[in-house]
Amino acid sequence: MKLKQSIEKTIRPRDTFEGEFELPGDKSVTHRAIMFNAGAEGTAVITNALLGEDCMSTCQCMRALGAQIDIDGTTLCVQGTPRFRTGVNLNCGNSGTTMRLLTGFCAGKNIEAKLFGDESLSSRPMARVAAPLSLLGADVRTTDGHAPVYVSPAPLKGTEVELSVASAQLKSAVLLAGLSAEGRTAVTEPQKTRDHTERLLAAMGADIRTEGRRTEIGRSRLKAVNVRVPADISSAAYFMALGALKGRTLCKNVGLNPTRTGILTAFDRLGVRYSILSRQVSGGEETGDILVEKSDLHAISLTAEDVPSMIDELPLIALLCAFAEGESRISGAGELRVKESDRIRTSAEMIASLGGICIETEDGFFIRGKKKLRGGEVDSYLDHRIAMTAAVGLIASERGGSIRGAECCAVSFPGFFRMLEGGGRAQGGEA
Repeated sequence: MKLKQSIEKTIRPRDTFEGEFELPGDKSVTHRAIMFNAGAEGTAVITNALLGEDCMSTCQCMRALGAQIDIDGTTLCVQGTPRFRTGVNLNCGNSGTTMRLLTGFCAGKNIEAKLFGDESLSSRPMARVAAPLSLLGADVRTTDGHAPVYVSPAPLKGTEVELSVASAQLKSAVLLAGLSAEGRTAVTEPQKTRDHTERLLAAMGADIRTEGRRTEIGRSRLKAVNVRVPADISSAAYFMALGALKGRTLCKNVGLNPTRTGILTAFDRLGVRYSILSRQVSGGEETGDILVEKSDLHAISLTAEDVPSMIDELPLIALLCAFAEGESRISGAGELRVKESDRIRTSAEMIASLGGICIETEDGFFIRGKKKLRGGEVDSYLDHRIAMTAAVGLIASERGGSIRGAECCAVSFPGFFRMLEGGGRAQGGEA
């Protein structure tokens, strides 16, 4: 069933697409910098933060718990609180990251809380975070496996947790609870996922160590730390894709955390011409400028082993496959079905609306490349990744078209359409 939508955005095709782009900060790093510093001793300054709707949900929840957060443009000053409010209602909006991480945070801080969100978030699975936290003794209850989620104070004891799903959100929730548990807590994942939580907790003084897919943490008190948020490679990916399809793009100061650069692995297999310039390291996170040039694309195959490091970019990768020579297959991506939309279904429908051939499978896609897509009218299903991927497809298409529900881009990329339409910088405002 289609959700009610309000804004239709017309996108015209272009013969070429070129530019230099300074992109908003990484959403995953912004969430964690706000939440972790709100629970630390001292005051931290976070710069180049992404303040879309999802990260603002994290700000509002941490304020509700008693932290002081001042915002000036894309800079935040976060002062943690030694004593958190309890008996609170925490509105997580549309943000699964906020809800899942905050469930572990509250369980570890003896906070009684009700965590709830919008209609979309309320349909997403939350038993998967309650179950591993219960192994530590946490009192976490869901509503038929979904939000609202209820957390009550309970003593926690460290244990071995083996996750059945490769999810950085679930891993982070357990690690946050483990900060306050008696003894040591270890989390093992089926595949390696993004490690922003581990890097930031280590920088804040946590007793944490990682070996392969296993991360171990002991009881720790965090010290506030300043964070310069790198540009989000998930946001840069749309402009990188346009460079590959239509010209030449340079995305500045992009985060190159190896658990997040799966899009570059996909580029390598697709035959995308790109290079990385001006590499540097800040706050444990490597950054660089990514230059992408027009490329002849060919079909690829991606499996479950590839998926975790490119999960957010898979709709875009599927679109690139629709422009590639040959038949592509993406499998092992069942996690896409429980995102803001069922992204296997909505990605396939989006590509079909553009004139491409994308057949959904149980855990991925079969895509027959056509090199040229006609364009058309696309439904975003109020999913920001689908809307932004559709915008790329329409610019690269023969006729262009429109996107229904385009306002959803504000969730992760405020100013996306302004940047797409000719600017090289977008840091605030609505999509």
